[in-house]
Amino acid sequence: MEQTNSSEVTLFLIEDDDIDALSIERGFAKQRIANPIIRAQDGLAALEMLDVNLVTKPFVILLDLQMPRINGIEFLKKIRAKPNYQDSVVFVLTTSDDEQDIVESYRLNVAGYFVKDESGKAFLNIIDLLDGYWKVVHLPK
Repeated sequence: MEQTNSSEVTLFLIEDDDIDALSIERGFAKQRIANPIIRAQDGLAALEMLDVNLVTKPFVILLDLQMPRINGIEFLKKIRAKPNYQDSVVFVLTTSDDEQDIVESYRLNVAGYFVKDESGKAFLNIIDLLDGYWKVVHLPK
């Protein structure tokens, strides 16, 4: 697999579970994807990081829904209300397969909704999808 130019797109990972975050980071390394990963441990921390420009465009957000302080749905509502971030590309990666969470996420314009899976192959497919996505999509800066 061709290595991605790390200056292109940053992955902004919003995930409270250390094991899940490490799995994502390892998955990117295994697939030889060199894009930088910046992590926030919950929605409130993510909003604070955006407010002080710790994450700069272009970026793609990989968002968990089940988090303390501000959950993923509340985070989505808040960034969609911010002019600088309302067009942010967000993929949800969560344990929730609740239909209400899925509907609400798409109502808030997520690019995709994935349920965390025990299968390593399915997870690598998600990483491949993200890698392919930011190689072909032109994101605003």
